[in-house]
Amino acid sequence: MRKKDRGGAEVNSSSMADIAFLLLVFFLVTTTIASDKGIPMVLPPKSDQQDEVKLKEKNIFKVLINSKDQLLVENEPMETEAIKDAAMKFLNNRGRDPQSSDSPKDAVVSIKADRGTSYEKYLTVLDEVTAAYNQSRADYLGISLEDFLNLDMENSDHKRAYDAARAEYPLQISEAEPTDIGG
Repeated sequence: MRKKDRGGAEVNSSSMADIAFLLLVFFLVTTTIASDKGIPMVLPPKSDQQDEVKLKEKNIFKVLINSKDQLLVENEPMETEAIKDAAMKFLNNRGRDPQSSDSPKDAVVSIKADRGTSYEKYLTVLDEVTAAYNQSRADYLGISLEDFLNLDMENSDHKRAYDAARAEYPLQISEAEPTDIGG
């Protein structure tokens, strides 16, 4: 008796394309695409007429960052960790040192970076300067930094205190256009 050749068993693969398509749709719908939000800063409105701002040289706290991420603060090399204290000393001088700022309202922190400066270093310096302002505001109100940062803006007393601290220590940071400082 002769055996009949039936061939191998086949797996029906027609539903595989449907499953692959459903998986593709599932991942397209459920995937979230991360987007960089950047640094939340409010820029001044563009005006046609440039007002010349006259500042006394002693009211400008100069921070330079070179391409090797080294700092030069008030013409002296400085570590990043020391910027907050130096900025607070500058902001709170109130005319005691004739070479430093007259008052916090007149003080301006100028940050200038080289084109080769890393973003991490620039943001670290910006955070340290902002921390100096926040610490000075908290000291002005006689509360801790944590309490200052947790002020409830819905509460009118907290909002009033926050506005008074901001009026006494207005955040005045000048970010100069990057240049080739070198280094």
